[in-house]
Amino acid sequence: MLKPIARRLGIKRPRRRPIRPATEVFSDWAAAGRDLGMEKNHAAAVGEMLAAALAELGDRPAWTAIDAGCGNGWVVRRLRDTHGCRSATGVDGSAGMIQKARAVDPTGDYALADLMTWQPADRADLVVSMEVLYYFPDPLALLTRIARTWLKPDGVAVFGIDHYMENESSLSWPDDVGVRMTTWPEARWQSALDEAGFARIRTWRAAVHPGHAGTLAMLVRAPRP
Repeated sequence: MLKPIARRLGIKRPRRRPIRPATEVFSDWAAAGRDLGMEKNHAAAVGEMLAAALAELGDRPAWTAIDAGCGNGWVVRRLRDTHGCRSATGVDGSAGMIQKARAVDPTGDYALADLMTWQPADRADLVVSMEVLYYFPDPLALLTRIARTWLKPDGVAVFGIDHYMENESSLSWPDDVGVRMTTWPEARWQSALDEAGFARIRTWRAAVHPGHAGTLAMLVRAPRP
């Protein structure tokens, strides 16, 4: 039997990591302290995103927030320390990340849950999500859920992702990390926001610097009544 060409030529194919649930990978990262690197690397983009979202919220005397995919809770803590924030809740499907969040912030409000089934006790004025959406096989379903059941009628949401088609350096991540990811171009993300029912959609590249195409930031309003 003829050997495959690659074997006959002595070419070794790089081994792909076995595909694992993202929640398991992030729990491993939390145990290894890699969550601190994620916080540092995403701080600039999240800063831009929160500034835009708070400007969109306006001068509300007291507002509530949810961080969808909160990791170790660093954005939750940042929100809670922001003027006007009455409460901030973090939800994540990674047991390791939620354990870390609760250890760092014992009085914080953190939920270990699947974002596709979790339901807040009360709708929020603001929903924030950084580096989460593309880990879901159907991001539109999650966006729709947030639009219809998480946000108040006049609420604001801001989403950030680094894995998208135009960011070429991110296209190897599914193989590099061993996690299934949804790889969409910017235009598809924009259309998904529209299909989910969001209003006043605005997108931009946040924290662009040499070697980084920038975080695709997406600011939206809750669906029109």
